[in-house]
Amino acid sequence: MLHVNDLTYRIEGRLLFDQATAAIAAGWNVGFVGKNGSGKSTLLRIIKGETYAGSEDVAIQKGARIGSVEQEAPATNSSLLETVLEQDIERTALLAEAETAKDPQRIADIQTRLVDIDAHSAESRAASILAGLGFSTEAQARPCSEFSGGWRMRVALAGVLFAAPDLLLLDEPTNYLDLEGAVWLESYLKRYPYTALIVSHDRDLLNNAVTHILALENGKLSVTPGGYDVYERKRAEARAQAAAFAARQEDRRRHMQQFVDRFRAKASKAKQAQSRLKALEKLQPVAAPISERVHRFHFPDAKPMAPPIVRIVEADLGYEAGAPVLHNVNLRLDQDDRIAILGPNGEGKSTLVKSISGRLAPLQGKIFKHKKLQISYFAQHQIDELKPDQTPYDHVRAIVPDATEAETRSATAQLGFGPENADVKVKNLSGGEKARLLLGLITYHGTHLLILDEPTNHLDIQSREALIEALNEFNGAVLLITHDAHLAASVADRLWLVNDGKAAPFDGDLTDYRELVIAASKTQSHSDARTNSIDPAKQARKASADARAEASHLKKTAENAEARISKLNETLKRLDAALADPVLYEKDIARATKLQKERAALVEAIDMAENEWLTALDAWEQATA
Repeated sequence: MLHVNDLTYRIEGRLLFDQATAAIAAGWNVGFVGKNGSGKSTLLRIIKGETYAGSEDVAIQKGARIGSVEQEAPATNSSLLETVLEQDIERTALLAEAETAKDPQRIADIQTRLVDIDAHSAESRAASILAGLGFSTEAQARPCSEFSGGWRMRVALAGVLFAAPDLLLLDEPTNYLDLEGAVWLESYLKRYPYTALIVSHDRDLLNNAVTHILALENGKLSVTPGGYDVYERKRAEARAQAAAFAARQEDRRRHMQQFVDRFRAKASKAKQAQSRLKALEKLQPVAAPISERVHRFHFPDAKPMAPPIVRIVEADLGYEAGAPVLHNVNLRLDQDDRIAILGPNGEGKSTLVKSISGRLAPLQGKIFKHKKLQISYFAQHQIDELKPDQTPYDHVRAIVPDATEAETRSATAQLGFGPENADVKVKNLSGGEKARLLLGLITYHGTHLLILDEPTNHLDIQSREALIEALNEFNGAVLLITHDAHLAASVADRLWLVNDGKAAPFDGDLTDYRELVIAASKTQSHSDARTNSIDPAKQARKASADARAEASHLKKTAENAEARISKLNETLKRLDAALADPVLYEKDIARATKLQKERAALVEAIDMAENEWLTALDAWEQATA
């Protein structure tokens, strides 16, 4: 299907491809990986013919249709469904011709071809794709002009998927999707019947939806069968073997050189020395592989606080009085919580975190926060608030105005901006570097609660792993909105679901939620008639299943409460140990008083958790009796 033959290509003198060669067969789903800026998007442009590299450098199967998402769907008055249907150019042309054709033979040919391309099912196929990407039946009938750019990008993606080209090219397709859309896309691409080449840093997609990995590293291309984890393991093994070979060869060179140096002037050994010298000259040096340098993220540790740090009580949340986005929200957040917030885009995830951060006041009810709570909030749009003509050093200097230049340079380096890029203007930084800078700035003075709204859109896989490591080392609370299921699974130990105007804990893990999303998308593609035709036996089985689900829910609630009691008791032990120290009362009576108040609040929290545990346990025992 696609052959890259000894491709060499430079941009502004920088070598992106150095005699790179690769072959992709028809029917493969290929994940295309490499560091940001290495040239992945450039190769896609070369394949599409938008960038010229040489007539023999890239060869595509003759007659193959190529499809990609160039830009968002236009803001026209055509409905979303019509916009997607128009992407099947042949079907659209045949239907138009069928309206005017008069020759009986031509009419017959048109109808035969429409049957061949399955034109009669086009609307249902297009509607199913739109539904999977988050558009309800009602939304599909609305004009494109009513949707924002991000949603129109989804429409453009739906259009190219519906067109089903022979070679599908996608560049970071999950960046403008929510987790639900990303899960659906992963499932769809796994079944894609033709060839796909997908640039992505989404580890789950690269593990679950592709048959091969195409890697771009040091200007070279390589193809590895399997998903990303397989590729990464084989790459690590190859690098280890190369490093071992380089070490053995260097050891051999050293011994040969020592022999030459020792015996070159000795007559009896001169011949052997000359022989070793010639062998040494023929021994080509092999460079050990250079480990990739990935800047670490670092979030300063938070000072301990008595739980809960945030409590939402019977709150309506939204932007306009009388029209709340979320109703009657009751949630709590402790300092050691790691929570991923699930739910489709537009359902209120950002509304919830904006309310917790204080950017939105509750329309009704209360949001209680610890009086010394420090919150850091990261959202993608905030990257645009960085000053483009200033440098990372300038931004750091603004938040530590009293620091010396040496101290400011040191602080800038701690954020991952050393001598090589501390003085580069923000407008010339990559998206990942801008995200790193913003995260460093908002957490520089410390935080108890870190709210991250899609933090990974501009981060490559290595940087995402570095972010995961930093979040797991951070001792404060984390609220996470992300389409990256791997990030959520690696960081979060609790889940909240925002949907249908409600926000509540989700009893299950991400695997349960993925299965729920896929099942929901399949259900949505079927007619309501099927739902209404359930026979009594099926209804009885469903009632039994619902009862088991309710019992499981009660058990999970009891287990969560029991775990919370355990954590609270651990905190109580630490407080009691501090309060048992007689020196505390002699040197810091104010701190002693503060700790006593925290202990009283902690005891109250334990009582509440124990009551919740006993209530749930009793209900579960009755349900399973």
